[in-house]
Order: sequence, then C-alpha cells, then structure tokens
Amino acid sequence: MTATVRIAPTPAGPIDVGPGAPLLLIAGPCVLESAELAREIALEMQAVAARLGISYVFKASFDKANRTSLASFRGPGPEKGLRILGRLREEVRVPVVSDIHEPAQAEMAADVLDILQIPAFLCRQTDLLVAAARTGKVVNIKKGQFVSPWDMANAVDKVRGAGSERILLTERGASFGYNNLVVDMRSLPVMRSLGFPVVFDATHSVQLPGGAGSSSGGQREFIPVLARAAMAVGIDGLFLEVHPDPDQALCDGPNSLPLAEVEPLLKQLLAVRRAVAGVIDG
Repeated sequence: MTATVRIAPTPAGPIDVGPGAPLLLIAGPCVLESAELAREIALEMQAVAARLGISYVFKASFDKANRTSLASFRGPGPEKGLRILGRLREEVRVPVVSDIHEPAQAEMAADVLDILQIPAFLCRQTDLLVAAARTGKVVNIKKGQFVSPWDMANAVDKVRGAGSERILLTERGASFGYNNLVVDMRSLPVMRSLGFPVVFDATHSVQLPGGAGSSSGGQREFIPVLARAAMAVGIDGLFLEVHPDPDQALCDGPNSLPLAEVEPLLKQLLAVRRAVAGVIDG
C-alpha cells in the first residue's frame, strides 16, 4: 500500500501526495539563473496549477555540482541561492525544492526549502540521506541512473532508519550504453510498492548525458511521449524542467520543456490520469 505523504507547512498550505491526492507538479529551471527568471516561471506555473486543480512546487538547483565541464554554469551557490528561494517562497507563496549535495547543507537548506532533493548521482550516499531525513522535511530521492528500482529500498531504509517517513521517489531514466538513457516503466510500480509516492522526471529522462561533448544533450521532443506513458502506468507527481527559452538556458536546455508547452501537456496528462483512475489504486 502506497502511503500519502504530506508536505507541510508550506506557504500554499498542506500538500498531500499519493493515492487519492491531486497530481503534484514539480517544475522550474534546472539551475537558478536569476531571481527574476525564477519569479517569472514560478508565477506562470502556479497559475497553471491553479487552473488545472493540481498541486505545485517550484524547483531549481542553487548549485548544480554535477555539471559535465568545469566551465559549466553551476548556479549562485548555497547562500545566495537559498536567499533567492526564500524570497520567492515568501513573496509568491509557493513551496520550493532544491538539491543538496553534502550533509552540511541539509540543515541550512531545511530552513528555506519545503522538500530536500537528493540528486540521482548521490542516492546511495548514506550520510546525505540521513542528514536530510533528520531535518524532518520531505525528502525526494531521485533514483540513480545506475540503480535498479528494487534497490531503492535501501535508500528508503536509510531515510526511515534516521526517523523519517516523509519520502518521495523519483524515476529519471537508467543508463543505456554511453550518452543515453532509457526508461523502464516497470520501475514506477516497483518503487511505488516500496510504500511511498512516486514522481516521474520526464525531462531528465530524455537527457543524453555528456552527449554534447562538454555538456549534456537531450531529446525534448520525447518528453510528452514518456510523460503520457508514465501517467498511464501510474504516478503521484510529475517533475519537469521548464524555461521560457530552453535554447538559451544556462543548464539542461536540450531536455527542458518550453514554458508555453506545459499547460497543453498537463491537460493531456490529466485526461490520461482520469482514464486510468481507479485502476492504479483500486
């Protein structure tokens, strides 16, 4: 039985994620490029979510520590980035999530964030998982590209062992040879069977890691295809990296969805969700 996880308190009020709850949308730019861009995206996504009757959490990394090249843009860093996210949360009244990369970042991030996210590359890092769990905040663990869905039980056990039951699990594709990913849709019900809500990252799943030489490539044309499939299989949340002009994004532009395409896609996905209602949880 999949549990319902409550994200609370948030500036938008409690948000339930899981069986019977509205779809959770986690969306924003890959990296915090500026406070102005973050605000533009958050306001637009917040309005879309309100029109469609779904829950929304803004996402952006304050530090993208796993960029391909040393010269790649990483973001404003923890201190400035968390200040930007904190102001956004207060002024727009939107919940926020960002990645943490080191145990020492957990407590400072928990003072601002509604969800602490564990990057896919770090999903096996015990100290990081334990530090995130001990904050009491919801922990979103992204499944590593190198980890089977059933082995995510070990990550779940680490968080639970540190005293937290507030867990989300995110699928973002598995390594498929060099510079490529593939999504095994079986991973969604497998991870959901671990007892916690599952989120599908439709944008990182079409990434081509390192595929552009000094940066990652992507195939954003397949975002809707995989998202529709995941919704039919059964998910509790959808993760999207979005940008007004992905070709000009400072990080992960090739696998980001244009902001204007989010609402039409969500309408399709909610129609799929309604069509399979009662099958997944019934």
